[in-house]
Amino acid sequence: MKRALILNAINTRIGGVLIRGKKGTAKSTAVRSLAALLPEVSVLRGCPYSCLPENRETAPAVTRQVRIVDLPVGATEDRLVGSLDIEQAIKTGSRSFEPGLIASTHRGILYVDEVNLLNDHLVDVLLDAAAMGRNYVEREGISVSHAAQFILVGTMNPEEGDLRPQLLDRFGLAVEVDSAFTPEERREVVKRRIAYEDDPFGFMDKWQDSEAEERERILHSQELLGKVHVSDDILELITDICAEYQVDGLRADIVMYKTAGTIAAYEGRNHVLADDVREAAEMALLHRQRRQPFQQPHLVTEQLDSMIDDFQNRPQNREPQDQDQNQSEEQDDGDPDSPEPEEQPPTPPGDSGPQDQYYEVGNPFSVRSLQVKPPDHRARPAGGRRARTISGSPSGRYVSAATPQDKASDLALDATLRTAAPHQVERRSGLGSQADTDNAPAFLIEPWDVREKVRETKTGSLILFVVDASGSMGAQRRMVAVKGAILSLLLDAYQRRDRVGLIAFRGTSAQVLLPPTSSVDLAHTLLQEMPTGGRTPLSRGLMLAMEVIEAEKQKDRSVLPLLVVLSDGRANVAMGSGGPSSASDQAEGGNLPLAEARAMAAAIKEQHISAVVIDTETDFLRLGLAEPVAEAMGALCIKLEELHSDALADTVRMQMPMSDKPTPVTRRDSGAPAANKAAIEVFNWWLPRLGSNQGFQLQRLTCYHYTTGQRQYRKSIVIAVARGVK
Repeated sequence: MKRALILNAINTRIGGVLIRGKKGTAKSTAVRSLAALLPEVSVLRGCPYSCLPENRETAPAVTRQVRIVDLPVGATEDRLVGSLDIEQAIKTGSRSFEPGLIASTHRGILYVDEVNLLNDHLVDVLLDAAAMGRNYVEREGISVSHAAQFILVGTMNPEEGDLRPQLLDRFGLAVEVDSAFTPEERREVVKRRIAYEDDPFGFMDKWQDSEAEERERILHSQELLGKVHVSDDILELITDICAEYQVDGLRADIVMYKTAGTIAAYEGRNHVLADDVREAAEMALLHRQRRQPFQQPHLVTEQLDSMIDDFQNRPQNREPQDQDQNQSEEQDDGDPDSPEPEEQPPTPPGDSGPQDQYYEVGNPFSVRSLQVKPPDHRARPAGGRRARTISGSPSGRYVSAATPQDKASDLALDATLRTAAPHQVERRSGLGSQADTDNAPAFLIEPWDVREKVRETKTGSLILFVVDASGSMGAQRRMVAVKGAILSLLLDAYQRRDRVGLIAFRGTSAQVLLPPTSSVDLAHTLLQEMPTGGRTPLSRGLMLAMEVIEAEKQKDRSVLPLLVVLSDGRANVAMGSGGPSSASDQAEGGNLPLAEARAMAAAIKEQHISAVVIDTETDFLRLGLAEPVAEAMGALCIKLEELHSDALADTVRMQMPMSDKPTPVTRRDSGAPAANKAAIEVFNWWLPRLGSNQGFQLQRLTCYHYTTGQRQYRKSIVIAVARGVK
């Protein structure tokens, strides 16, 4: 971590550093202490852009310590990049630019704590400015650009969620901070902390000489950096490593080139060695190895060491045929991205019964969009892509203006001027003397003229998965497909920046496996370890889901919950009993567990909770018990096979108007009574969804079969042709 920070201090063009680590690993302490090691900078007095003195001669120069600017997680875009100076515009009628935090951090350090919780569009703005060295502002009629050369440092705890791979790639370097300390290291940390608290100034004086020595070394490295030579052989090694690790894009090659040269300058050399490339690769490739969501960052160092050793051992005047031989030997060493044997999920001790089974996670697929409609007009914070809502912060698309209920926090200048414009003549006539008129502002505005912006943004949701983990899900290995569907929905939640939670019900109880969190990776891990077996207490799972959502609403009234229930609806455990439904229960209430499940579903509907029920039945003969539960819940009921986005596209194509002229098809008529019966059932199922079934006559039934996939699944398509009498 300290090495990566120092390298960025020497060469700001590396592109910043991302520090990943759990809580208590001194990430923030290391970043804030970096400013004391950097050489002081000379700036113009009063310049908001920290201008160099040689550029201007209108103001005296002053020397100060390098500035560290903290970017809060709740910062807005106009505060970050700068905006129109509203006070100057109202007083004089002229447009003036008010610099933002990026201008303040020029030639300094911009520190973002918990960068993974920052809005994605702000991270994009930061990374663009850090990469280009300039900040471009095009907003509110202002076109400004200014220098923005700074060290971008972000820290994050992976347990609270991760950055998107596209944003990870924009950071130059990334390091992983280990929380494992030896007893000797722990004792030394405690001693230094107590010594600082007892005598802060004496502690700083004790380390002043060491800091001055490191400061001189950094200054010498900056002077030597322009003289460092990177040979063609070293460049070839860098590109070979990036190609071997199959890194997307060319950022890794460029960052490794800059970092290796900076390491050589820090070590006092004017040429780059292979060991410098090794160290640069460990910091530049760690976060770029992440190819898909839920893949943890991991660098296979064995292959890297092998390539470095081969480079160091080969003769410098090698022949072309020797190069081909070395390349073939490297290919035989193995591919770092080759799939490893799949590990079986561990069996939890103690709770696993004789009927518990563990199934792997099925292959993910592209899912149809699950939308959440806010039940009210409450303002909500931005930070997702699931639902459109009124923004509760000065971020989002400006859609209208409104009279502020309290002090205006986001002034709508255009609406304010339009409101005050009809009264300008009357207000100027009431000023009195000519002197008062001359000293008055260019535009007279009263407090009741003020309007604030109403912004629209997209916000994330809380997706709570309620999963049926009973024994019926193990029939025909249905849990494999169910876990694959959950994984697909988790991928969708990851891309839309949603929070997720996981509840599983089986046996006689329901359990919260994962409380609502932003860490979708953790949900994926728990999904792999979820056992299957026992009875189906559906009502208990729904009740627990209501309790979890109610607890989240108590914490944040603006939360948008989406309940996703995955079950076949075959409830057989009542809430008041510890076993399956008895004959007396069925005699009293028809089917008490199903009745309780529908009652809990109706209670969810009364709470205005958006919900989706995914029917996991895959048998040829379906009981259809999940549909009544979804109907009582006011939820959309989707069959497991209909969750695919391709299935949704097929449904849309089936409802498109067809030509009157039939298209001849090659078919194989089965002639079986079961096929004809199935065709009639399909026909009767579709008619109510196409509109009124009066005036339609069944004209022709056709059934043909085909095989698909590597396993040659046998499928049937039934075509029912109807002719309208009207």
